[in-house]
Amino acid sequence: MLGSPRLKTQSKRTSRLLRPAALFMVSLVGMALAAPAALADAGVDRLGFAGKIPTQVGLNSAWVVIAGCLVMFMQGGLAMVEVGFVRGKNAGSIIPKFLVNFSLCAAAYWAVGFGFSFGDGNSLIGTSGWFMGSAHDFALAWPRYTNGVTAEALWWFQFTFCAIALAIVWGTTLERIKFSVYIVFAIAFSAFIYPVVAHWIFSDGWLRTDFHVQDFAGSIVVDVTAAAAALAVLLVLGPRRGKYGSDGRPRAIPGHNMPLFGLGIFILWLGWYGFNPGSTLSALDGRFPEIVIITTLAGGFGVLAAVSLMWFRTKTFDIGMSGNGAIAGLVAITGPAGYIDAWAAPIIGAIAGLIVVEGVLLIDKKIDDPIGVLSAHGLAGIWGGLSLGLFAAPRLAAYNLPGSHGGLFYTGSLTQMGSQALAIVVVFAFVFSTSYAVFWVTNKIYGLRVSPEMENAGLDISEHGMYGYPEQFIPAAEFGLSGVPALERVGTGPISDPEVTT
Repeated sequence: MLGSPRLKTQSKRTSRLLRPAALFMVSLVGMALAAPAALADAGVDRLGFAGKIPTQVGLNSAWVVIAGCLVMFMQGGLAMVEVGFVRGKNAGSIIPKFLVNFSLCAAAYWAVGFGFSFGDGNSLIGTSGWFMGSAHDFALAWPRYTNGVTAEALWWFQFTFCAIALAIVWGTTLERIKFSVYIVFAIAFSAFIYPVVAHWIFSDGWLRTDFHVQDFAGSIVVDVTAAAAALAVLLVLGPRRGKYGSDGRPRAIPGHNMPLFGLGIFILWLGWYGFNPGSTLSALDGRFPEIVIITTLAGGFGVLAAVSLMWFRTKTFDIGMSGNGAIAGLVAITGPAGYIDAWAAPIIGAIAGLIVVEGVLLIDKKIDDPIGVLSAHGLAGIWGGLSLGLFAAPRLAAYNLPGSHGGLFYTGSLTQMGSQALAIVVVFAFVFSTSYAVFWVTNKIYGLRVSPEMENAGLDISEHGMYGYPEQFIPAAEFGLSGVPALERVGTGPISDPEVTT
């Protein structure tokens, strides 16, 4: 029951878990208040430019900021996907999760994450740029970026990448994880785990400079990173209650609103036009319109391949797989988008669509992944990273990353494939091990899962004190249910009647 001593004990443990996060926020506010004076004393030009910025830089920065807004909107798309895939009693819990995680990510990435990612440092990690305080130093060290956009525009764009990677992780944990766990891992992921990977591949890290790893917009940096962290939490957290029978076979737990799921897919697809074309970091780059086409083709062929395979296997046009086919195709093209010619996009997208279907069906036998993150982002992200070793055009490789190589179909060489495979293995190992450590320690100290009673009641009422769909769970006169016997038993507090809460 929701008023049981067990739940009260869990509430106290949750309160203790929130204390480190509260201390982090207090420290963050204190440092932020001290930052302006420190920057003034250092004579830092926050824009990274002396005086008025050039017109081209202004145009490019405007485009990058707009592209970042499209990527930010993907938070809403992913939220709708998750709302659609959960049961009604958990639908409302999705919204505060996204809002709090996005906000924590902003604070952590502003404080240290951007510095670790793009600050001047060494091949392993950046060591400057805290609170955007070294934007001037960053501009001097990285004219490749800041000759085209301001450091602030780049911060915003890259922050949205970090935030969506974090959001992807939680898609695997729906309907059974404590809200407070989001807070702990959001800080670790945004402040350290993701920024280190971004430094290695997007900045001047060792994978980029020594091995010339290609990843235009993040098949590896965003999607493989998110999937590795997602696998780590799944192994510690375990499946939803009732997902597997006594014989070990998986049971379907249908989502409650597939139209919302479909809306979420379209919003995510729209956001990808910020992800990929925005990664040109230039409104004047002649390839930016072609990257829009490449992105569209990959997503479309991902849908067609996934739907076709599901028809072949089940003789149905599966709703969920059509959406996952789109996501898989878009994930797979994120890394190659700026390195390939348009003819390769349908191939990459279609193969991703096939991969996601087989991946979901196989993984579901042993691991409860409610929205298919491990397949749609993990396996498709791996394929996207490796596809550069096959399809990267030599002229585009030279343009985007001097020293990198064309793919096998152009050069007859597997040199670039080797670099891509190395990056995937290293990134997955690093993210999985660090994430697993965070979740394992958190589980030992506080626990990751809500109690069985809270899981049965649903996270809406048990963790957030209200229902996403109150008219479906609360017999009340204002909902046209007067005369229902249970109405007299409903008070103003959390409902404990099993007839009402389950």
